[in-house]
Amino acid sequence: MAASMEIKTLQSRAQAALDYAAKVRARLGPLCAPAGKLDPALMSRFQHQTHGYAWIESYAAAIVATARWAETLEGAGRFSRAAQLIAMAGTGEYLAQMASAIAMSQDEYVRPADFGLQREAAGLTAEASRECRSELVALLQQAGVESLADLSDADPTLAMVRSQFRAFANREIEPHAQDWHRRNQLLPAQLIKKLADLGVFGLTAPETDGGSGLGVAAMCAVTEELSRGYIGAGSLGTRSEIAVELIRKGGTEAQKARWLKPIISGEILPTAVFTEPNAGSDLASLTTRAERDGDHFVLYGAKTWITHAARADLMLVLARTGEAGSGHNGISMFLVKKPRGSDADPFPLPGLSGSEIPVLGYRGMREYELAFDGLRIPASALLGDFEGEGFRQLMATFELARIQTAARALGVAQNSFELAFSYACERKQFGRAIVEFPRVYNKLAWMAIETMMVRQLVLSVARRKEEGGRCDVEAGMAKLLAARVAWSCADNALQIHGGAGYALESPVSRLLCDARILNIFEGAAEIQAQVIARGLLGRSA
Repeated sequence: MAASMEIKTLQSRAQAALDYAAKVRARLGPLCAPAGKLDPALMSRFQHQTHGYAWIESYAAAIVATARWAETLEGAGRFSRAAQLIAMAGTGEYLAQMASAIAMSQDEYVRPADFGLQREAAGLTAEASRECRSELVALLQQAGVESLADLSDADPTLAMVRSQFRAFANREIEPHAQDWHRRNQLLPAQLIKKLADLGVFGLTAPETDGGSGLGVAAMCAVTEELSRGYIGAGSLGTRSEIAVELIRKGGTEAQKARWLKPIISGEILPTAVFTEPNAGSDLASLTTRAERDGDHFVLYGAKTWITHAARADLMLVLARTGEAGSGHNGISMFLVKKPRGSDADPFPLPGLSGSEIPVLGYRGMREYELAFDGLRIPASALLGDFEGEGFRQLMATFELARIQTAARALGVAQNSFELAFSYACERKQFGRAIVEFPRVYNKLAWMAIETMMVRQLVLSVARRKEEGGRCDVEAGMAKLLAARVAWSCADNALQIHGGAGYALESPVSRLLCDARILNIFEGAAEIQAQVIARGLLGRSA
């Protein structure tokens, strides 16, 4: 069947975006790798340009993913008018921003002039009709916002998984989320049991290890829908996914036999103990020590921003076993068993203490500072029974963790859009529903459009991961854009609610707090941009 005019236009836009990104890369090569190898000092000197390039490549990747989504829908006879509007308006807007200015933050913009490519960028302009937005909102008023979920997945199996967990979140999570947040409650044990029974803690693990074997794309759909209900629920599986991948890839046979099935079944709740007060993304500066003492190691040091630490049964601890100054090569990973804590005694383990960090949002599991003061652990806790491999072992999990975090961000974005859409249809001012005002429906339409575009990028990276391809750069792109769209949607949702949204009792006030952290953890936006730029420029140097 011949491609429709819309598909041909989308394919042309995708190619134009890729061509422009290649021109930017060609300009940066001589600046950052004049001798054929990336120079870190030059990358730092030209950081605005290199990070801007990362955003340009991320936009191009989203445009390509959207065009492929549209092609798949058309091939299945499902390229509806709503899908056409999303794809055409979204790719047009992204190209228009590439041609003029992309906001890397609220006050940092990357422009073609930063690379001397004003003339080349002029050819990127594409029609991004405002009429597309009003028509899309009108269609969604008729069909309901749930119709977007039907368009999200061209794969019927993935659509079925999404539908199942959407219904679960609507029934078991969303009605209670605001109360959990307001009370800073830990997620109920009954909910964790239900999630375990649904296989949430082993979605990507093979069936031979007790997992579901559904794959990374299914993990994204599940994570998004649970996070749409409440980000705490969508985040429960993150630590399990990290733990399972660490142990599957780097553990001894004894460690796999001991830990994999209990983690996947939900019997064991793990927590990641990586971050330190003075070493966030700079893991080479990590100072927590693991000193050898016969057939034991003894842990000393401090950790911070440790999620679900009191309730966890297993700590994945990064600690230095090498000499001070040994950098990445002196870091090891440990699997540290601990008793599950309670409110009265959160850390009932000699040599370990901790205190809660009060936070604006992202509650349900709670954040903690931990102190190791002579905690003795058996030498068999050393992951893989190899010292000095901790950094490399952790790096092997970053792709999956960032993809999963991007899916969490999409859940927050989608929830923000749905709440804002419902409110705008009901709220009346000056004799009519506020959804009829252009400044309102333009916001709503863009929330739906950009969330769908980034969803397709995230799913495309997930499939690449499933196929065994390297996707560290692509996972960074997915996380970079998804975190931005979560914040944008939450901010617009509160704006549409007006004063009502600013009240603590309003769910959109929670979503604004939840969205803000997504641009920081699992690699802040600046770190993601650095990873993307370094990876792509390094490939071409």
